[in-house]
Order: sequence, then C-alpha cells, then structure tokens
Amino acid sequence: MNSLTSYKKLVEKKGRIESGLFIVEGLRSINQIMVKSPEKIVELIVRDDHDCNIERYPVRRVSAKQYNSISAMKTPQGVMALVRVPMETYSSTLPEPAGSNVLFLEDVQDPGNVGTLIRTAAAFGFSGIFLSEGCADPFSPKCVQASAGSILSLWIRKTGSWLSVLQGLQGRGFSVAASDVSGREDPSLIRGKKSVVVALGNEGRGLSGSVLKSADYRIRIPVHTDRAESINVAVCGGIIMYLVSEHED
Repeated sequence: MNSLTSYKKLVEKKGRIESGLFIVEGLRSINQIMVKSPEKIVELIVRDDHDCNIERYPVRRVSAKQYNSISAMKTPQGVMALVRVPMETYSSTLPEPAGSNVLFLEDVQDPGNVGTLIRTAAAFGFSGIFLSEGCADPFSPKCVQASAGSILSLWIRKTGSWLSVLQGLQGRGFSVAASDVSGREDPSLIRGKKSVVVALGNEGRGLSGSVLKSADYRIRIPVHTDRAESINVAVCGGIIMYLVSEHED
C-alpha cells in the first residue's frame, strides 16, 4: 500500500476485503501476531516520535497527525502493523482436522464482545471460531483491539452457511452446547468434554430456533435474576469455555 488514504480504508470492511489487509495496533498485540503468524505481517507504521526496535519488517514513519488519521483507537499507541487477512476467513470450508473445541457465534453484533470471545477461546485452547453473517466483522479495529493480539491464534470463518457448518461438525462427531436462558441443563454436564461446539447468540435475542433445535445441550448459566436479568454474552461464553476445557490434558 502506498498512500495514507489506502490505510484509512482499512477501517471499513469493504477496504479490508478489497486489500486483504487489516490493522493491528500496539506493540503487545503486534508481538502476539509475530509469535503465531509472523509471515502475515506486511509492514509497520510508526509515529515519528515513537521508538520501534522491530527490524524484520518494512517500517513507514509518519507524523503524529498522519498516524492519528489512520488509527481507530481513542488513545493511539504509536505503532501499528498491516497484517494479511487469512484467505479462508470468508468461506465455509473448515480446516481438516477442525481441531478440538470450536466456538460458534450467531449474530453477536458488538465488536468488543466478538474480540473478547476470540481472545477467550484462544486462552482456553479452542481450535477455531465460526461466525454468522450477522456478526461483527472479526477484523474490524474494535474487534482486533479487544482480541489483544489473539486474532490469528485460531482459525476463523465468517459465513452465511453457518447452519451447514454447524451440522457438518456434528457429522464429524462434535456435540453442540448452546447457551440458552430457557435451557434446563446444568453447565456441569459439559465439564471437560472434548469435540464441543460452544454456541452463543445475539446479545438481545440469543440463539435462533434452528440452532437450539440442533443443540445436544441447552445450557443455562444460573444467575440471580432479581439482581440482574442476564449476563453479558462474552462473560457467558467465558464460563462455558472454561468448563469445557477445565480438565483437558
């Protein structure tokens, strides 16, 4: 990419899809990308008053004004990386094998929630995550920021064929544990299970009937409803993913 205008376009999904690039900002997040997928980093953009000792990639120095015009963060950190979006992201073809446990998000719209769930899935050793078309884009700036550099630590798919993907995983021997406020099954039922798809739904509506009908478990996290009607989807996902991974070797 040659112009600052090209960098600015990466804030929008269209610009990311056309270029095949997204932005990761901050040294800690960039270092995480370097550990898992160093070959995906194309270039570093560094504010001219910021020290950067990473020498293995091309570096473009820009003024503070130029840097701030590109950054989507409220407090720009002075260094960002241009990173390649994995080619398979916007498809319904999963890796072979798909791995151990998988996260599924249906119409989770807040990019902070999506990014936090990606980070949590990576932390608990999940192999991948697939998202419905109605979800926030996983490579949007807010989502990438919330993932804290974990965005490439597991495979990601965003597809309109999410129900087929879900059923395909069931055909491979995965069981589906759906978070459901009306569910009757105790979370302890999935403690330490392997080959599980943890399914989480929209912040307001929850999961669709199609997913709930396909679920092997409809898990309800018990809460004090007199104090809080429900818990945040990212918190709920963290609890369920912890239980699934709790006794893994």
